[in-house]
Amino acid sequence: MNSGLKINTLKFGVIRSLSAWAFGLFSIGSVFAIEPINRNSEGVALKGYDAVAYFAEGKPIMGKQEFEFQWMGVKWYFSSIANRDLFINHPESYAPQYGGYCAYAVSKGHTADISPKAWKIVDNKLYLNNGVLAESLWGRNIPDNIEKANKNWPLILGQKSTKPK
Repeated sequence: MNSGLKINTLKFGVIRSLSAWAFGLFSIGSVFAIEPINRNSEGVALKGYDAVAYFAEGKPIMGKQEFEFQWMGVKWYFSSIANRDLFINHPESYAPQYGGYCAYAVSKGHTADISPKAWKIVDNKLYLNNGVLAESLWGRNIPDNIEKANKNWPLILGQKSTKPK
């Protein structure tokens, strides 16, 4: 066997192994139910950022553990007592859409983690994205991406969509 054939055979084997691994990884994701609220390893939503601050301050602000509130089985941190109390009284008004997962990813039918600094408020709803690239792609057609994500989100959670397709 010549060395060119050996290298191509080795490349094919590596590609086949990586493909099998990736397929297994995505299959595992479909076996386990997605958590309805994106949380870090400590069980904190928004990576510790204050959900109310996006609306009240117009920017992401890191919350403090001392101003914690538990909602939907997840810890939410706030930068002030006032913001915490606003959230307590109206959590649905301040919690990010799609459980705090990347809005662009949900529009494509899957979930991805977020960067708290890649965000936008549309029609008084907070949307987060994975980073600059996802934010840019999502921003190319926000109404269409929101419509797609709204249809996909119940399916991602393993529920039937009640909205017409």
